[in-house]
Amino acid sequence: MESTGNESDATAGRRIVLVTGASRGIGAETARVLAARGDHVVVNYREKRKRAETLAADLRAAGGSASVAGADIADPDSARALVDGVVAEFGRLDVLVLNASGGLERDAAPEYAMLLNRDAQARLATLALEHLPAGGHLVFVTSHQAHFSPGRPVPAGYEPIAASKRAGEDALRAMIPEFDRRGTGFTVVSGDMIDGTIIVRLLERRDPDAVTARRDHGALPTVEEFATAVADATVATTPPGHTHYVGGADFHPATV
Repeated sequence: MESTGNESDATAGRRIVLVTGASRGIGAETARVLAARGDHVVVNYREKRKRAETLAADLRAAGGSASVAGADIADPDSARALVDGVVAEFGRLDVLVLNASGGLERDAAPEYAMLLNRDAQARLATLALEHLPAGGHLVFVTSHQAHFSPGRPVPAGYEPIAASKRAGEDALRAMIPEFDRRGTGFTVVSGDMIDGTIIVRLLERRDPDAVTARRDHGALPTVEEFATAVADATVATTPPGHTHYVGGADFHPATV
């Protein structure tokens, strides 16, 4: 954990919110929304330390409270050090936003998607449960293409991501009895392809027709719209396991 000044003063009266994969995209925008609402946001990153530090500095300059924490959540020791470091620095952890995902990277090993999108998510949730208070909250960020997998076709090349993120969601849902016993909220936020994200840009290279097909169903949600929904989920009072849908009405019931 990289400290940024007198944290005990800076975080007084604020929730401590850890957002994984928060140095860019949806994670970064979620951090902006949460910090603007008064939370202290821990910006997790794997490699892009400078980008994470710039984001945290911007959040503080805007009147918010933020710090950064580097960790590869797919590595068990790194994941534990991440959670333990947050608790050691701030004395608690109130909210965990499971945003980090991957597997489309060109150099990714075949098993990496499942290691990150399933195993790492369940592991981090288990580690967080050791510290989350009653009333704490976990949010799992996913896509319609994964959430509704394998019942719906997915873009070419996205199959490992869809399968692994669905497996990650299932692993977390298996923990609902424990979440319920501890009084920990658990919400899934599922979105259509999100305009402007790295995933959409990668898919446009691999299967541009798939992206066009989604646009034909209506405007894709923006990063800002989706991030706001994720931030809203951290204070949701819905039953554990509730899914909030963003965009892509053809995927889900009209009333959610």
